Amino acid sequence: MIKLSYSTFGLTNLDFLRAIEVVDQAGYPGVELSFHRDQFNPFNLTDDDLDAIKRKLDSLEVTAACMSTASHFFTPQRPHEPSLMTPDLAGRKRRIDLVRRGVHVARRLGIPLVSFGSGFIRDEHVSNPSVHPRELLVDSIHQCLSLLRDDDNITLLIEPEPGMYIETLAQGMDLVDEIGSSRFQLHLDLNHNYCSETNYLEALGKAAPRAKFLHVSDSQEGYNLKLVKASDDLKMDLNFAKYLIYFPETADYLLVDPDHPIYFYDEAPEARQKKRVESILGSVNITAPPAFVDYHSLYAGQSPFESEIFVYLISVPGLTYDVLERARPIIIYLRSTKDTNGKLLMDKMVANTLTGIVHFHEIPGEGTMDFAATFKTLKDNGFSGYASVELYHHVASWEKALADSYKHLSKFV
Repeated sequence: MIKLSYSTFGLTNLDFLRAIEVVDQAGYPGVELSFHRDQFNPFNLTDDDLDAIKRKLDSLEVTAACMSTASHFFTPQRPHEPSLMTPDLAGRKRRIDLVRRGVHVARRLGIPLVSFGSGFIRDEHVSNPSVHPRELLVDSIHQCLSLLRDDDNITLLIEPEPGMYIETLAQGMDLVDEIGSSRFQLHLDLNHNYCSETNYLEALGKAAPRAKFLHVSDSQEGYNLKLVKASDDLKMDLNFAKYLIYFPETADYLLVDPDHPIYFYDEAPEARQKKRVESILGSVNITAPPAFVDYHSLYAGQSPFESEIFVYLISVPGLTYDVLERARPIIIYLRSTKDTNGKLLMDKMVANTLTGIVHFHEIPGEGTMDFAATFKTLKDNGFSGYASVELYHHVASWEKALADSYKHLSKFV
């Protein structure tokens, strides 16, 4: 059986007890509790606070289904950091401590599941090849498992996510097998899986027996853009994605798109760099000369695309945050500038996924996901548990998101 739940991460402008209450009033059987710096901060919580939450839960029909340790917790502009695979031990210890606090909350409130993600390969991994990210991740997970007592009814869950080290369901299952503990299983985020699996339903069917919890939101096709560092052995597949190539020696960028190649420069490129650009474009059969855009002319302020670009940039692995942030005005330019035919240079939301589906949590029913087939596949392959709607992009319109999600999803569970 699949039961609906709603995450407090989509209700962060409410008082925490009120957030639990509105989920109950909307008819959801479950609620996912999610750490949040301002609303539900484990460093501020006392046991008296947790006892008050327990009394609130006991007074309602809704059940606390999962404890999310909130990857966005530490530094909102750099979510997921530090991670369980951060090279610096102090960083890993901070993330392990957050999981420890999640376990304490779960134990106190009788919540059976505690969830977290792997983290990303970052520039510090790339620049330190002696560091083995998987070894760090596995060791950290074992440390998290050691937090559990013999009498705890708590299972830890790993949530694969686009761009992360653990991105696909196959990678998640391999990690679960390597850890080899019945107390470590999978958390499936259907949005993430839709973005990362070329045969989405088949992958869900294989993963269903290992899964203990679901996140639910909708998604749609986007403009798949791979942000990569220039190298002599760079391979590009324009049927899969377009490319934004970063040149470290100048901090310039080249958009490799057959319809409109563009070179964004800080200083006008010399003949040698122009020749290099022509060679890169020619390697993928682009013969049209690139447009040249002065980086300093780009708008770099707030735009209607903030949430979409934020989610995109944090999902790009292997580059420094400065490289990623410097690309932000370029994406604003592409999303807001029209070509000579009146068409936007980037006419869909920007994506960095294995399928071109955008990792942006839409209200169920407002994207392209087939929830009837999705839930049938999960149930047919043995999944039973809570499916929690997670809509942190819709906090300002939480009442609509809460009601519309229940109306759409209740037809399938």
